[in-house]
Amino acid sequence: MLVLSLVLLCTFFVGVFVWTVLQHFLTVDVPSTLQHPAKFRFLHCLFLYALPLGNIFERLGICSRPRFTQLLHGFVRTKKDARLVVTDLYFGTIPVRLFQSKAEVHSAGPCMGVLTSLQATQGGCCDRFCLADLYHHLCNFLALETDSVLLSIGYHCLNASIHFLKALETYSVDPSRVAICGDSTGGAYVVCVTQALVGRSDVPQIRAQVLIYPLVQIISLQLPSYWQSRNVPSSILDGAFMPPDFWRKYKQWLSSDNIPRRFRKMRHQPVFPSPFNGAAYLENKHLLDVDNAPLIRDDETIAQLPKAFLVSCEHDILRDDTLLYMKRLEDQRVPVMWYHVEDGFHGSLLLFDKEIFLFLCSLKIVNAIANYIKSI
Repeated sequence: MLVLSLVLLCTFFVGVFVWTVLQHFLTVDVPSTLQHPAKFRFLHCLFLYALPLGNIFERLGICSRPRFTQLLHGFVRTKKDARLVVTDLYFGTIPVRLFQSKAEVHSAGPCMGVLTSLQATQGGCCDRFCLADLYHHLCNFLALETDSVLLSIGYHCLNASIHFLKALETYSVDPSRVAICGDSTGGAYVVCVTQALVGRSDVPQIRAQVLIYPLVQIISLQLPSYWQSRNVPSSILDGAFMPPDFWRKYKQWLSSDNIPRRFRKMRHQPVFPSPFNGAAYLENKHLLDVDNAPLIRDDETIAQLPKAFLVSCEHDILRDDTLLYMKRLEDQRVPVMWYHVEDGFHGSLLLFDKEIFLFLCSLKIVNAIANYIKSI
């Protein structure tokens, strides 16, 4: 009976993997400019393999998706670095992780401070610090490479950022040299935090924002980079959930006309938006809120934002979000430095220290970020 159970279990896992591989080859077209296509295919298959397993285990009552995500995170091993002091803290109920080089701890003068906002993972996370573990080596690298005190924040970014900014002296941080950094949804949090801090006199002003392929809107999904990955509900894709007056008001900031011409390579130019759908609006109107779409924040706020370093990747659904936000900043005369990675893809930043899954684009991005922070 035990042997039969093991055979059935193995058959199940192999079957899911075979289905995953077939799905990958039937739906994924690996661009010719992407280096190491075989490695990329294998990595993508592993990702596709994990998603249905989490759903299946939850449906069978074995474990929830967040718990399954936590189990996967458990395979991430964080290595201690003798040159760093790493401390898990709570700002009230908010978990954060502080990275300080031992040289800075014993230093007499103030140093650079970096706030990092972590990308939220699909399915959530039961362990408060498991998300920080995913970014541990990246934060290690940046703290050492830039000689900075680095605070890693996963959730409640605004409250944690304000707490840190009010306590800079405690961590020997120069209040005139604080940068904030985030990737993907973490980049969205960075944008929202920097916008929320505009005009506040009770905390030091952020010196610079570092945005790595940030998510800044989910309104216009007819941008070229979205159209290449259009697995979203049709009413959102075609813009039918938007009231006509909303599109007229914000079209100037959301239109693909704001994207450099070389990125506007689309086989199909759809009519956008489609006729208004009231039911779709009621279901998705939260997407139109400025807190969920910081790209459409008013000009007065945008003009007061700190200088920015933006990273975009060619093979990324959020590529055009980065380009649109760059245009908004430039229009308001905010100093911007843009770094585009032709062979980059979404999430590649986290692979910079993974020997098996290392891509050259990962090293390009992490080194560009470190060099920019050092220049502040």
